Amino acid sequence: MSKESTSDTAPILEMRNITKTFPGVKALQNVNLKVREGEIHALVGENGAGKSTLMKVLSGVYPHGSYDGDIIYRGQECRFRDISDSEALGIIIIHQELALIPLLSIAENIFLGNERATFGVINWFEAITGARELLAKVGLSESPDTLVADIGVGKQQLVEIAKALAKEVRLLILDEPTASLSESDSQALLELLREFRAQGITSILISHKLNEISKVADSVTILRDGATIETLDFHAGRVSEAQIIRGMVGRELTHRYPERDVVVGETIFEVKNWNAFHPLQGERQVIRDVNLHVKKGEVVGIAGLMGSGRTELAMSLFGRSYGQRISGQVLLRGREIDVSSTAKAIRSGVAYVTEDRKNYGLILGQDIKHNVTLANLEAVTSGLVINESEEITVADRYRKRLNIRSSSVSQETVNLSGGNQQKVVLSKWLFADPQVLILDEPTRGVDVGAKFEIYTIINGLAEDGKGVLLISSELPEILGMCDRIYVMSEGQIVGEMLRKDASQEGIMREIVRLEEVSAA
Repeated sequence: MSKESTSDTAPILEMRNITKTFPGVKALQNVNLKVREGEIHALVGENGAGKSTLMKVLSGVYPHGSYDGDIIYRGQECRFRDISDSEALGIIIIHQELALIPLLSIAENIFLGNERATFGVINWFEAITGARELLAKVGLSESPDTLVADIGVGKQQLVEIAKALAKEVRLLILDEPTASLSESDSQALLELLREFRAQGITSILISHKLNEISKVADSVTILRDGATIETLDFHAGRVSEAQIIRGMVGRELTHRYPERDVVVGETIFEVKNWNAFHPLQGERQVIRDVNLHVKKGEVVGIAGLMGSGRTELAMSLFGRSYGQRISGQVLLRGREIDVSSTAKAIRSGVAYVTEDRKNYGLILGQDIKHNVTLANLEAVTSGLVINESEEITVADRYRKRLNIRSSSVSQETVNLSGGNQQKVVLSKWLFADPQVLILDEPTRGVDVGAKFEIYTIINGLAEDGKGVLLISSELPEILGMCDRIYVMSEGQIVGEMLRKDASQEGIMREIVRLEEVSAA
């Protein structure tokens, strides 16, 4: 579908000379943003460039008085005291971490804080009817009574959008909306944004997926180091990904994946006949007879669709942190190791970088130094007391090595950008000095510049003789980084191929082949 031109449309929003400072850090410096009515306007930049901060200023999360500059919305200067002020004008933000309550129904979530009530009494008939109408608009057929916990992430994202529609949205801000979605769910969401554009709803799309931006955006504003670099109009001429990347990182990035001389040694890590059952539904087998191996100096990928069992496999291997009735063997350098708990897995030389860094990878309220040393406290402990001086030295070493952008190692991780949080998680496991590192979506929600840095770290681990198992939903990443690739579907390994023999079509063919057999 071609994008309709909005070049001559008046701006719905202007943000002029926005400056926002945190202790020790100037997050935004004289940022300017102009968004035309009825367009999809992309906002891109490296992690820490100021994208989310700018949108929090716009939506009132950071109230007027906590920043300098002006917000002009529909020709009027706005001084939002909080998020309810911006929502009253139809400015709705959907954060990367969804703000839904899992144990409430879809209908309850849609109207949470915006209840359909008369004299303080909720009109459930009106709420259910209204929710059903809104769900139809976003393409969901689920019952409004369904608990949010019982639907997938892609559908939860659509519930968030239905919630925005309930507030009569005119300007919709989406922060990395497809970061956790499958390819099909991502396409459905982008199509929905196109439909909103046709209805006159304006969208601001924050995304690191440049291919998606090229498909749907009318214009793109690039931020770098808290400043506006340029705004490009897709209707004024061809805008290439290379051009956007150059604006984001301030240099040419000719290769997305760093080159590496592959020297493969003996088998370092092996999994034999691995089985696991669902933690709550005891009869449902989630992992079935998985066999795989990783050689010294090798980056091995696991490809598959969401729900194929990749994360469940990784978590069951790492201290049985997922599943029940787990069976099979894990071998390190030919000898069976005990991975029956996370502590034993770590002591045996296995580390796991989770796909969910905020809930399982970090203690967000703690500072960088505490998070970096968390998996190897013995190395910074004298007797029973943590040596704070040594802890600072270690954390500062990894801060420099991984280029973690922060004021100091005493900065709380909750205040870091997503890419820098991910580097802290990697630092934690690098300090633990594992023999095998399982990386689950290590670049999710990370910009192209930070991705390259993470890829370089992964290659360095392989060159140091570590075993690396890389799980990713992005097939170009799998093909660009991995020496050998396993394909997973429905909890099974359904294919194995060398990088030179692999392609996106070949991987999908293996997945579809099993699905066709299962259907038959």
